[in-house]
Amino acid sequence: MSSASPKNLEKSANENIVQQTLQAIKVARSAAAACAEGLASGSTESMERLRTYEDELDNIDHDLNEAVTIAITQVNAAEARELLACLKFILELERIGDLLLNVANRAATIGSRLDPQDSKDLIMMASILEKMLGDVHEAFSKRDLQKTLVVLRADSELDRLRNLIFMRHVENREHQPRQESFHVVFMTQTIERAGDHAKNLAEEVCQLVTGQSVRHLLRSRDKPYELLFMDWMRKQKK
Repeated sequence: MSSASPKNLEKSANENIVQQTLQAIKVARSAAAACAEGLASGSTESMERLRTYEDELDNIDHDLNEAVTIAITQVNAAEARELLACLKFILELERIGDLLLNVANRAATIGSRLDPQDSKDLIMMASILEKMLGDVHEAFSKRDLQKTLVVLRADSELDRLRNLIFMRHVENREHQPRQESFHVVFMTQTIERAGDHAKNLAEEVCQLVTGQSVRHLLRSRDKPYELLFMDWMRKQKK
């Protein structure tokens, strides 16, 4: 007969949910790495791995939803907030997996017709996304607010690269011949949207750690993310 108390079983269930969430972040990061590798090498094997990662995220999504539904009725308010954060995380991560799979499918359509400069920029965007997800993992596992700042800054760099590609293909002020503009713009926008989901995860960490959101600040003031976040951090210390 087991000697584990109900309290210990409850703690174990909550810890398992958090660990599953951290694993999901790792899987999404691996998917971003596979996307960057596939864009760089044209490797079909890399893109197949990405499909495997997307399936794994779907499975974790299913398992977490069931686990949280059971656990959330047996915890206090603080623990419930953590469980709800895990649910929000897996929703964002599952969406990132879907978006990266869309990029992989589009890249397979283009093949070797992708312009070298477009390829370089898209690889850079996927690599930035991979780093963002690594920082999200550290921010969530260690409750590290400084890492969330790094994620917000990286999202701004994704926006910058997206704008450069859009200018090259949509505005095309130099009137240069461009190849596969429709597909390139689609992939660019898709990776940028995945970055937005990663940024949402960083904001969720802020919400979990402090009980307050930075989203309204980001929308209401015309300041760079870094200044907004530092202002917000100072207020928390008062």
